[in-house]
Amino acid sequence: MLDHKTTSEEIVASPEKLHQLYRRTLVIVVLSQIFGGAGLAAGITVGALLAQDMLGTDAYSGVPVALLTLGSAGAAYLIGRISQRHGRRIGLAGGFLTGGISALGVVLAAVTNNVWLLFISLLFYGAGTASNLQARYAGTDLATAKQRGKAISIALVSTTIGAVAGPNLVGVMGEVAASIGVPSLAGPFILGAAAFIFAGLILLIFMRPDPLLVSKALENENLKDSEISPKASQKKNNRGIIVGGAVMVLTQMVMVAIMTMTPIHMGHHGHGLDAIGLVIGIHIGAMYLPSLITGILVDKFGRTTMAAAAGITLLLAGVVAATAPGDNLFVLILALALLGLGWNFGLISGTATIVDATTPSTRAKVQGSMDVLVALSGATGGMMSGMVVANTSFAMLSISGGLLSLLLLPLIIWASRGDVSAKSEKNKKTA
Repeated sequence: MLDHKTTSEEIVASPEKLHQLYRRTLVIVVLSQIFGGAGLAAGITVGALLAQDMLGTDAYSGVPVALLTLGSAGAAYLIGRISQRHGRRIGLAGGFLTGGISALGVVLAAVTNNVWLLFISLLFYGAGTASNLQARYAGTDLATAKQRGKAISIALVSTTIGAVAGPNLVGVMGEVAASIGVPSLAGPFILGAAAFIFAGLILLIFMRPDPLLVSKALENENLKDSEISPKASQKKNNRGIIVGGAVMVLTQMVMVAIMTMTPIHMGHHGHGLDAIGLVIGIHIGAMYLPSLITGILVDKFGRTTMAAAAGITLLLAGVVAATAPGDNLFVLILALALLGLGWNFGLISGTATIVDATTPSTRAKVQGSMDVLVALSGATGGMMSGMVVANTSFAMLSISGGLLSLLLLPLIIWASRGDVSAKSEKNKKTA
């Protein structure tokens, strides 16, 4: 029977226990992601509106998402290093708990009208976002190469429940906040605090034995049996890391830039919080809900094929958003749904590529570093989006984002040539 006292050596020696731990890890990740998704949605939905209300201008309304993603970059780096040394449990739980405490700081900032406290709290709130994103890796630690896309997708699709419910509770949480003397826009952050703290506690209590530590023990055991040197086993596929990272970076930048300014754009055209919450909720649903199908497609048709699909889908999203009448709720929903779907294709294909190109002895560290770049790209997109819209228009921002996503296509061609060269070299050695 598998319990938290079972050692890594015992699990490695038993295929049955190894399979049990793999399935148990997925269940724990699912539970934590349900809560984590709700926390993630709070900052995305009303962060820009709260800053706009406190600052009295649109020009810096992209700053909250930029700070949130910048904070998630630093947290991703630390979580990756901590996880590499101490396991997923400590790294991910620490990030969620930090995010939950920081959400309470956002609420306090709104009550006291302290902009600096708001910005600092949003920065550390990014730790919860980083944990929410990096939790997808935990499901892959014990997965085979043919299970990785599906394992990533299970983690992401479970986020949908909280991520879709969160924005649609904006109005309700606003009323709850107002009833206790808190500004209504800070209400979703009360939900975010509880969600992140619950997610952290679930991982801290139940993710034992730790899947990453077990996978490292399994790697060491396999090295003994195969007599392959540790140095050779740790050699990374640099091309795979570059391609996987670039796919995630570009899709994140485009998605965050357009998503950040959508609530502001809708507010200027008379849409209320409920309509904004609906659009963002559907957008986040499109980011996560298709994951199970996407994971299967990534495993079946390959990482590069789905990365190309990401670029094309994001282009369509940009075109639709740019041409959508500001008062047409349906077309805005369509644009943001396509935006979420394109991000989903890019994240899962990019993540699977990164996992394929690393080994357990280096995986968490590399994954953390890649998520730093992803977060920084999101911060850039969020920061620049407000300035672009203030000086041009939401349509210009959208079409520019769509065109930027086309950079994925030459990258994929480069990756494909590398695959062909590798296969050719392998065939020569075989001959």
